[in-house]
Amino acid sequence: MSRFTEELRDPWALLLGATAAGAAWAVDVHPAGAAVAGVAVWLTKAFASAWQSTGDESRPEPQGPPVARGSAEEAWLRRAERAAGSFADLAGSMRGQILLDRIADMRPQVDDTVGTLRRLAGHASVTGSALARFDLRFLDQERARLTQARRTARQEVAGELDRSIAALDAQREVYGRLSGARERVLARLESGAISLEGLVARAVEISAMTATSGGADGGGQALHDLTTELELTRQSLHEVEEATRRDLGP
Repeated sequence: MSRFTEELRDPWALLLGATAAGAAWAVDVHPAGAAVAGVAVWLTKAFASAWQSTGDESRPEPQGPPVARGSAEEAWLRRAERAAGSFADLAGSMRGQILLDRIADMRPQVDDTVGTLRRLAGHASVTGSALARFDLRFLDQERARLTQARRTARQEVAGELDRSIAALDAQREVYGRLSGARERVLARLESGAISLEGLVARAVEISAMTATSGGADGGGQALHDLTTELELTRQSLHEVEEATRRDLGP
């Protein structure tokens, strides 16, 4: 069934059409003309809604920076995506089953979690690329050289040497902040991917529990714990993403 056909069956579209026809008839429009007006409003509403829905579906989701190939963040992201794919297959097989439908309903949360992990992986690649621009050995050598020169420098050049040393220290501090941000993101990518893998394993366990005699109660509690854990993971990832944006912001 097309999207336009579905919108034609929408009660709101039918109601608007009937209302328009009634309004036209109330102002002494010929019944045939009133009917035409009602049908026109009905079709216009259905077409507009179908067009808007199509536009929303075709609009791409916000994407983060690209993930560097062969990087540690790509490896964790791939594991998270594989876990999400396994969950989708498992959830699809559970549709229509009492209790297990709730697991299938978790799919949007899982997809949102993977989307956040994908953006975090992109942020990790950005910081990794930035860190590659620093030559720490060179910075340390330069600082040692300037520090040695500062000890015997005349007063008129000492100030310039101090500024140069401060500039080197500032570069070191930038490297430290970027390195710390990358480490935090990688750690969260790791825990997020492993949490999704654990989600799949526990969903399989719940499915087995509900299939056994008397397993419904235990499965219900396990399902409650699972949905709570997934939501906590999802929210914490959003918090990490916001913190990462602040760390990498201007």
